[in-house]
Amino acid sequence: MKKNIVIIGTGGTIAGKASCSTETLCYTAAMVSINNLIQEVPEIQSIANVTGEQLSQVDSGDMTCELWLTLVKRINEILATSDVDGIVITHGTDTLEETAYLLHLVIKSEKPVVLVGAMRPFSAMSADGPMNLYKAVTLAASNAAIGKGVLVSLNNTINCGREVTKTNTLLQDSFQSPDIGYLGYLQGSEPHFYRLPARKHTINSGFDVTKLTELPQVEIIYGYLNSSPLLAEAAVAAGAKGIVYAGLGNGSMSKDVRDALSILAKQGIVIVRSTRVASGIVTRNGAVDDDLYNFVASDTLSPQKARILLMLALTKTNNSNEIQRMFWDY
Repeated sequence: MKKNIVIIGTGGTIAGKASCSTETLCYTAAMVSINNLIQEVPEIQSIANVTGEQLSQVDSGDMTCELWLTLVKRINEILATSDVDGIVITHGTDTLEETAYLLHLVIKSEKPVVLVGAMRPFSAMSADGPMNLYKAVTLAASNAAIGKGVLVSLNNTINCGREVTKTNTLLQDSFQSPDIGYLGYLQGSEPHFYRLPARKHTINSGFDVTKLTELPQVEIIYGYLNSSPLLAEAAVAAGAKGIVYAGLGNGSMSKDVRDALSILAKQGIVIVRSTRVASGIVTRNGAVDDDLYNFVASDTLSPQKARILLMLALTKTNNSNEIQRMFWDY
């Protein structure tokens, strides 16, 4: 018996159009409706009973926290019904990894949720979107995907929403998990998993945003040689409740920046040390004495994902020790 899968459209390159079929760089994202995308891949109806729902139609650079909350609430509503077995979300690739991690932490269901996008617009010769969409529906309709958290599938790979990141601006194999690796691959029409997500997610997560109308403001400050604390101080003055510092190496920073962030931490602003390096762990009390300065180490989370976890953590507490525990748990 075929499963029932809902595809939620949010826009992105997968729904983009250019002036001609050979143009893959200059195009307008979010032009094709989700129902038209589905019609272009009639083969997916042989996998599952597929319906489409257009939640938004934006370039993923225009995704907002408000749209996130709307998306989360709608997904939880759909998955709570007995006649839907899984969800696929079409999304622009620029912020896909951020949406994936947020959903990984707040969706309250074991049913499969799969994010999918494309590196070439819908109008391109050899567009990757249709095949990616076909494979994403295959994954969402699979029993093997149940309980695995929020998944990301492009180019025949299966990634965990926590670890996946866009690694290349143009290439079709851009989405990878550099530190920990893929969860698995789509081989033909079947997903093959080789590992499981180890951190808390979905039904085991303690985060619930269903009643929220906004998320706490958290800003990312980039570290570099001779950097100034000015931007961090300005962010707090503008209302930020937390700062993620994309530091040097193992989350290191200059003395001037460290002293300024320490003052902000004493004022109740939560400071998370991440790194501008593409992969690796930011260890607690490694490059900086976190115990002394009341900072939080981001573990393997990139700055953009550390920001998401910090925003959610701040809905519960601003105690840095409690938030550090969350960074170990999630």
